[in-house]
Amino acid sequence: QVQLVESEGGLVQAGGSLRLSCAASGGIDSIDAMAWFRQAPGKERELVAGIRWSDRYTFYSPSVKGRFTLLRETAKNTIYLQMNSLKPEDTAVYYCGLRAGRRSIVSVLYDVDSYGYWGQGTQVTVSS
Repeated sequence: QVQLVESEGGLVQAGGSLRLSCAASGGIDSIDAMAWFRQAPGKERELVAGIRWSDRYTFYSPSVKGRFTLLRETAKNTIYLQMNSLKPEDTAVYYCGLRAGRRSIVSVLYDVDSYGYWGQGTQVTVSS
């Protein structure tokens, strides 16, 4: 059974930084991609950043590009989301997702419905 364990989020002031981690374990034959999504109250879950496992292709939402960095520790099946210059609009529950299987085309990596495994979610709150 695949499990995704996320680190705790937290409360941070605007302009501050926070780092999230997500470790995958269990019966994973192959990882196509791992990614972070977020969901604010009343809004749909949206992509934040992700990485395709085979070639380290990294992708970001335009709203976080330049502020957030996704890192990977391959041996531990772990990804990290380094969040800098945080803004109040970054406040949301952050979810780690894993897409298993063969390498897919880029457009699929952005599709929340293509991820079959999810972490429990962690709250990130940015105060103004």
